[in-house]
Amino acid sequence: CMTQLYFFCFFAVSECCVLTSMAYDRYVAICNPLLYNTAMSPKMCSYLMLGSYIMGFSGAMIHTGWMLRLTFCDRNTINHYFCDLLPLLQLSCTNTFANEIEIIIVGGIDIIVPSVIIFTSYGFILSTIFQMRSTEGRSKAFSTCSSHIIAVSLFFGSGAFMYLQPSSVGSMDQGKRSSIFYTILVPMMNPLIYSLRNKDVKVALRKTFIRRLF
Repeated sequence: CMTQLYFFCFFAVSECCVLTSMAYDRYVAICNPLLYNTAMSPKMCSYLMLGSYIMGFSGAMIHTGWMLRLTFCDRNTINHYFCDLLPLLQLSCTNTFANEIEIIIVGGIDIIVPSVIIFTSYGFILSTIFQMRSTEGRSKAFSTCSSHIIAVSLFFGSGAFMYLQPSSVGSMDQGKRSSIFYTILVPMMNPLIYSLRNKDVKVALRKTFIRRLF
């Protein structure tokens, strides 16, 4: 169960950092297009990916290490779909207050800091877009950012709802529904979300909706 918890935390934190890196990529592409090849060189992309996985490794080690400090009762049925942080706290016989504080602090860093960076990037992006005189240029810039904004909103919104509040038995059912978004729906929707920039995909979706309506 702790192995599952570790890898879940690793990939979740890494995803937060990857989405933040993608926001920086769009900031450079729209605000400094002439410097894009230099700022987002293959070497820089490698550093961003490596940094994301290092952050994922660190966050997973912290969460798993704190969870291993607890003593668990005879109950071994988790009120969740997988070994997640808050459901595991419900099985502990010891005081979990310190763990709850750790989850809120570390989870807050993993969610709030990337969110601030992403929103700051999009603040500069919107400022640049509104200064564009070409309607086509604005439309293209909005199209570039829209898919990423949708993915960020779904992932960070469901994660914040789950982890940035104290654990309680009453909130577990809500937590299970929330976890479906960032573990199943968001990964399933990502290919579709990022394909919406493709004109052929848009035409195919439009034809499908029209066919179903009529």
